[in-house]
Amino acid sequence: MEFLTLGIQCLSLLILFSTTSSLSETLHTIPRLTPFYRSNLRRPESSSFNILPQEFKTYYYNQTLDHFNYRPQSYATFKQRYIVNSKYWGGAQSNSPILAYLGAESSIDYDPLDIGFLTDNAPHFKALLVYIEHRYYGESIPFGTTEEVLKNENIRGYFNSAQTLADYAEVLLYIKKKYWAQDSLIIVAGGSYGGILASWFRLKYPHVALGALASSAPILYFDNITPQNGYHSIVTKDFREVSESCYQTIRKSWSIIDKIASKPDGLSILSRKFKLCQDLNSSRDLKNYLVLRYSVAAQYDAPPECPVTEVCGGIDGAPKGSHILDRILAGFFASERNQSCYSVPTGTGIWGWTWQCSTFGVPPRPHWITTYYGGQDIKLVLNKFGSNIIFSNGLRDPYSSGGVLENISDTILAVYTYNNIFCLGVVGSHCLDILGESKTDPDWLTEQRKREVDIIQGWITKYYADLQAKPSRSRRQIN
Repeated sequence: MEFLTLGIQCLSLLILFSTTSSLSETLHTIPRLTPFYRSNLRRPESSSFNILPQEFKTYYYNQTLDHFNYRPQSYATFKQRYIVNSKYWGGAQSNSPILAYLGAESSIDYDPLDIGFLTDNAPHFKALLVYIEHRYYGESIPFGTTEEVLKNENIRGYFNSAQTLADYAEVLLYIKKKYWAQDSLIIVAGGSYGGILASWFRLKYPHVALGALASSAPILYFDNITPQNGYHSIVTKDFREVSESCYQTIRKSWSIIDKIASKPDGLSILSRKFKLCQDLNSSRDLKNYLVLRYSVAAQYDAPPECPVTEVCGGIDGAPKGSHILDRILAGFFASERNQSCYSVPTGTGIWGWTWQCSTFGVPPRPHWITTYYGGQDIKLVLNKFGSNIIFSNGLRDPYSSGGVLENISDTILAVYTYNNIFCLGVVGSHCLDILGESKTDPDWLTEQRKREVDIIQGWITKYYADLQAKPSRSRRQIN
């Protein structure tokens, strides 16, 4: 199987704010690649009720299980869910475009509501909106639940990014045929892991998608192309920019936690202090959990919550002379919703992402991603063979350390926040640009989205000019 590891995402890592530079500590619970991790923590993976406005219609495509082999099982099909909104579409007669959101490591139940960039700009582009669910997530699971199929050695091998991209191509070509829209161009978009998929889709299927918007897509975080501690370096930087004393408190807390845990009944004491739903098995479990919370805070450090500021406000706002652990507790409770108890993630709940990160005891292919999509020379590959890709990043997003932060060519462009200060001023957090517009958006975010729209409009304008210049072949002309 491929080894879909983004360095910091699934490999062993240095604990944040460590007192040393040792890699002796390993982490397994850090933010997965998703545009809206904080809300996904509290939402069901799939809904049994319709939560979407009426203009969003849900369909199911009979998807091929295996696009690349001809064994009998390869011809099996499963139901792949996709959602269409035609409210703003100009129609096939005018060759109006199709904006397709490529689903990632969760169901697409909430994507049409959360990914506001598409609905906000659909009237401008007169676009047909399409949202496609990633295989093995949500309702698009072949032959059972995710847990069941991933325990089935004959089925789980079809769960990889190459098959997923082929799924998207097949669904999009089907939609063009269904809507008699053969000359309607397609722009794909995605955030985080989905942003990686969007950029890869443009490279692998340029005949299907005219361009791609890849938001917060760390495509350089494979095979040591970029430093593997880059993610946590930015988390550390984010906290230090907000408060040096907050950073120092967190840094000193790790040894305090270990010291308390080593005492008789120490783990029970820590479990009660942090209101955990189950007793800790080791101090490492608590430290991993805290690192997860700090990483989430940095990754999604955006108004109105400004979670890094929330955490540090709690830590620095503790009564003068408070014990370090009491200050950590104040920061912890300041950033968490009030609950009767808090569950420490085990890493087993997200079955699909666990498989993609290769923890099922299956020998991985750690270099396959860079072999298939481009390796150490990925920027050269993009320059020579790619076009029409927007790589957008927020520089306070830890994943930006694996993102494309400079223009590769005239048509492969990096859009990101230049002024890099903390939350209540200017901030660039994970996938913020593809979320919905808000009256409280800072000017830089409005300008970033406008630039992305202008770039996409340029692609569309050129496409229409090229289409008009072609000899007529009984084609419906653009109105």
